[in-house]
Amino acid sequence: MRSRYSAYVLKDIAYLKETLWPKYQAGFDADAVDRWSRESNWTGLTVLATEKGDGAAREGKVLFVARYLAGAKLHTHRELSLFRKSGGRWYYVEALDET
Repeated sequence: MRSRYSAYVLKDIAYLKETLWPKYQAGFDADAVDRWSRESNWTGLTVLATEKGDGAAREGKVLFVARYLAGAKLHTHRELSLFRKSGGRWYYVEALDET
């Protein structure tokens, strides 16, 4: 999760696609993600909770809050994300809940 947040900050759209679960990479809208990344000034990430995701786990969840400025307004994005491991690498699968 932290590396994907850093990719948004650095506007590394290729990394965001690479770390997306392979099944979803073909439908990745790089232009939309690039636009959101560039229109936002990322100000912080707080990981609130994790579930599984350590040792030999092949799946894990991360609850986080990301803060960013867009349109002169501070926004927060709170999400419970699902990650899966394949070939020793973690991939973002989907948002399970956004609040």
